Amino acid sequence: MEFRTQIPILKSHHPIDYNSKVVSLGSCFAVNMAEKLDYFQFQNTVNPFGILFHPLALDKFIDFALNQNNFTEKDIFFHNERWHSFDAHSDLSHSDIDTILKNLNEISQKAKQQIEDATHLIITLGTAWVYRNNVSNSIVANCHKVPQKEFSKELLSVAEIEDSLQNILSLVETANPNAQIIFTISPVRHIKDGFVENQWSKSNLIAALQQTLITKINAGYFPSYEIMMDELRDYRFYDRDMIHPNQVAIDYIWQRFSSTYISAAAYLVMDEVQSIRKALSHKPFNSNSEKHTDFLNTISHRISLLQRNHSHITF
Repeated sequence: MEFRTQIPILKSHHPIDYNSKVVSLGSCFAVNMAEKLDYFQFQNTVNPFGILFHPLALDKFIDFALNQNNFTEKDIFFHNERWHSFDAHSDLSHSDIDTILKNLNEISQKAKQQIEDATHLIITLGTAWVYRNNVSNSIVANCHKVPQKEFSKELLSVAEIEDSLQNILSLVETANPNAQIIFTISPVRHIKDGFVENQWSKSNLIAALQQTLITKINAGYFPSYEIMMDELRDYRFYDRDMIHPNQVAIDYIWQRFSSTYISAAAYLVMDEVQSIRKALSHKPFNSNSEKHTDFLNTISHRISLLQRNHSHITF
């Protein structure tokens, strides 16, 4: 008898290799996968505007970047002694108004180039729950600890999400028609919204995404959420908060992703990168010994060999 299921996932016809340029956008699970890409020294950019949880925030960021709209004073506000943008994560907030505007515009300009140059975009959708600012009537990406009474909480409908996804695809296809887009749903449980409400949210995301992808050739779906729910399906694969996947789960989902979306030709380089990383983390008994000097010279030679074919790799 089989006591475990494994979701069948078709191998990509356009896999990621060491010449690929990847842009990862979306929820905190996008960061988890980007950290794996970074660890193995792929060319990867993650969340220039910080973590963005819902599709409308991603849509607005991509639109803003590709159309080169400039942030001005009307796009930011002062709260708790810092300037913030409702469209960006608090990591980009600053105490100086000129600095935050300069940073936001520079990041936006750089993001335009990154999206236009990307071979792959990985977009992770986290939730369909959004907050609308009562004054501006705009849906925000981040509330920045502004009192909750200043917002109205809403659940995006399947149709609203689908419209947003179609706009994202249209923007990217216009700017970079050769880019491969990989969508996934974050396995992080947004149970602060409620247990039933979290499932409702994920359901709307899944329904809208599957409907959107039916006719798309250059966009696909990787089942992160389904792997967590059906293959792992146990609380021992969650962190102590019982909300986020733990490292074992992240490693497993990465393994499923890499076997699907990473080129087989890249595996040897990945193995060498990992071997060098482990070697560099080694603590010598005697750092002044001849043996340790030989060890460092060997590692340096191995790094040089890697960099001959992959100049972007650094340790």
